[in-house]
Amino acid sequence: MMDRIETMKAFVTVAEEGSFTKAADKLQLSNQLVSKYVSQFEAQLGVRLFNRTTRRVHLTEEGEQCLQHAVSILESIHDMDSYFGELQSTVSGQLSISAPVSFSTLHLSPLIRDFKKQFPLVSVHLELSDRKVDVIEEGVDVALRIGHLKDSSLIAKRIAPIKLALCAASSYLEKNGYPNHPDDLVASDFLRYSYMDLAPSEQPLINALRAHAQHNQSGLVANNGEILMTAAIAGEGYILQPTFIVGKALKEGSLIPILEDCTLDSMGLYAVYPHRKLLPPKLRAFLDFIGSYYGDPPYWDDY
Repeated sequence: MMDRIETMKAFVTVAEEGSFTKAADKLQLSNQLVSKYVSQFEAQLGVRLFNRTTRRVHLTEEGEQCLQHAVSILESIHDMDSYFGELQSTVSGQLSISAPVSFSTLHLSPLIRDFKKQFPLVSVHLELSDRKVDVIEEGVDVALRIGHLKDSSLIAKRIAPIKLALCAASSYLEKNGYPNHPDDLVASDFLRYSYMDLAPSEQPLINALRAHAQHNQSGLVANNGEILMTAAIAGEGYILQPTFIVGKALKEGSLIPILEDCTLDSMGLYAVYPHRKLLPPKLRAFLDFIGSYYGDPPYWDDY
């Protein structure tokens, strides 16, 4: 197709200029290459388009007919290029975002507000869910995900580090004692987030919490970290939650960090989207905007 367009351009330019030499100068190509393109175009169509003399070239009857079609086709291609060029430079349209519930209610609203101020022609459709949405099947432009991402065909951009904190209220710790080792934790007091992946680990704390989760039949389990944080602040047990949820409570002292010597792998906040190439302007703008919005370390870790 590219060869057909180039040969068509060469034919139209020669016809308009009435000369291979002038056409070559206008196209900034060699005389020989222009002549080759025109010969190829004639071979593709199976007709003679020019009658050539030593001084000038003249369109044949078929050439006159072909010129009208070729000019129309090239103008359509130019219009298409101009349209999509303008589209690339104008950030507009609906942006569909899937994001976790607690992170969104606590930290996404200001970002969306500031993004809309900078790009007022973009409408945002925000779907909050802690489940792992299928970006392609559900037609989502970008999904925000938290954790350790597994290999997939999707593209993931790291936005910010996510730390976990094990913590409890001072009232709980005064009643039950301050643990010095993961084995000191009371299994029934683990306020567990149901979507947390507690896979076997080399980290003693994770293995202890995993054991508590398997054998605890009387504790609180919820699929919302803010509910668990409220229960922990009330002294009902201890939680392992990301600092974007508990950072404020830790800063205010309503929750106390425990077992801080136990290292935990840092997770990440990622923007996940289907393809790396030919991103719509609205998505490229959003990825650039969110990339530096929260900082590294993010502001919620200032406690």
